[in-house]
Amino acid sequence: MGRKQTKKVIFENITVLDAGAKGVSVAKAPEGQVIFIPNVVPGDVVDVQTFKKRKAYFEGKAIKFHELSSHRVEPVCEHFGVCGGCKWQNMKYEQQLFYKNQEVFNHLKRIGKIELPDFEPILGSEKQFFYRNKMEFGFSNQRWLTEDEIKSEDDLGNRNALGFHIPKMWDKILDISKCHLQEDPSNTIRNEIKRFAVANELPFFDARNHEGLLRTLMIRTASTGEIMVLIQFFKENKTQRELLLNHIAEQFPQITSLQYVINGKANDTLYDQDIKLFKGRDYILEEMEGLHFSINAKSFYQTNSDQAYELYKVTREFAGLTGNETVYDLYTGTGTIAQFVSKKAKKVIGVEAVPEAIADAKENAKRNEITNCEFYVGDMKNVFNDDFINQHGQPDVIITDPPRDGMHKDVVEMLLKTGAPKIVYVSCNSATQARDLALMDERYKVTRVRPVDMFPQTHHVENVVLLELR
Repeated sequence: MGRKQTKKVIFENITVLDAGAKGVSVAKAPEGQVIFIPNVVPGDVVDVQTFKKRKAYFEGKAIKFHELSSHRVEPVCEHFGVCGGCKWQNMKYEQQLFYKNQEVFNHLKRIGKIELPDFEPILGSEKQFFYRNKMEFGFSNQRWLTEDEIKSEDDLGNRNALGFHIPKMWDKILDISKCHLQEDPSNTIRNEIKRFAVANELPFFDARNHEGLLRTLMIRTASTGEIMVLIQFFKENKTQRELLLNHIAEQFPQITSLQYVINGKANDTLYDQDIKLFKGRDYILEEMEGLHFSINAKSFYQTNSDQAYELYKVTREFAGLTGNETVYDLYTGTGTIAQFVSKKAKKVIGVEAVPEAIADAKENAKRNEITNCEFYVGDMKNVFNDDFINQHGQPDVIITDPPRDGMHKDVVEMLLKTGAPKIVYVSCNSATQARDLALMDERYKVTRVRPVDMFPQTHHVENVVLLELR
């Protein structure tokens, strides 16, 4: 006997009610259970076929549309619905902002259970497409096939792909012809690399059998016009490697930094790899208000440069600096926020767990001739303690921009202990932010909130909160 099949149920004339977590929309079954449905927009009326049932909810897909929502727009990308990237491309941008704002409000209210001021208007992104400065693509000899292709009797020929992982399929890559996330020459470079590799029979990676040559491609662009291209090879084959890299260098003389990696390990992360420079220099420069930041292959930098600038301006405004303050910048990364606020502060102390990021931060501060920023490496919960405060002085303002998981409870306790008059909390995950705000509520009152949209066409949203000592 095979596994017991979930009985598939069809619900007819279901109105989509809301945009839910992770870009999936929400409706209600006739008996009140929640149904999660991808690729629909609140206001659509659909027939839903369920494919998964849990106690409290179903997961399903729309099989027929009776009415289309007034919030709908035609997706611009030919890969929409298959590629898992821009799940909200079928929704008007002002509606996307409405649901992002609502998500932040619901998290802060329901998880935080704290008193909130009126939100300041969510800050939308001027660019709704071609806004990312970093894209990573995978090579595969097992291209993802569409249902039509699978049904057809035709010889599908070359199965090579260069594109994105299909959601929940680690070994399947959707071949991308035009992506709307990174501005040109990103698409041109990717398509030419694929064309040349196929023409010259360079083997694409086989994830199941762990063989092949071409593994991943990373393209980074900067507002300065500089471009970085990095190819990850599964093994060294000097002839084939140089053939491809020389071709890229000749075809695209505007590339500032052309690099490569030979990575034979099981996963394709770069952080523990030795990155080799083939041509140009090993970093590109990003610019913001006259400050220059070097970005190397491993650097963390906000993925939407234009909107990062807007986010940092909101952060600086919330901090309300006069030039006399000692500012702590926790989870400082490569020190961008620290340097961005430094000209309005007496001194800024940045702390970050990743040694390479702090090396970047120090290098950037030197490049920008900033002398009132100091940077320290260490795990926040171990470094940020009484001794640290005694050494660097009582903070007047603390800026904290933690990873998605939020702050460790020891860090929150230390924040409460410092009693800094102001804390500006920048978050890419308002659920963990809300949890942390609840822990701080006895001592700190939330006085300002402003969500910022960094990722149009997706459900992701950043949020900036100002806390003031009660």
